[in-house]
Amino acid sequence: QAQMVESGGGLVQAGGSLRLSCAASGNIDSISTMAWYRQAPGKQRELVAMIFTDGAANLPDSVQGRFTISRDNAKKTVYLQTNNLRPEDTAVYYCNAGVRSRGSVSYVDTWGQGTQVTVSS
Repeated sequence: QAQMVESGGGLVQAGGSLRLSCAASGNIDSISTMAWYRQAPGKQRELVAMIFTDGAANLPDSVQGRFTISRDNAKKTVYLQTNNLRPEDTAVYYCNAGVRSRGSVSYVDTWGQGTQVTVSS
């Protein structure tokens, strides 16, 4: 079974930057769309960025121009570069991907365990 492990979270002052990484491992044949979500205390999980297999990306207006998503297919890794961070960006950030295991015909929605990002004012 595939696993996804995030890294790169931490505490940063407003205006600062963090680079989050998420690596997939296991008996993987193929990875489709990859994405980052976040969940702040008392709020619903929301999409932060999504990247397709061809490298095209979608980001909501709230992070457009500040966050960049990228992927390295050979390393089975997705990145989130976060710049000009604001206190309202404070949340647990989760990576997500559609993963097909070897011998399987379907993709499974796979989540990481989350990494905390805290932005102080």
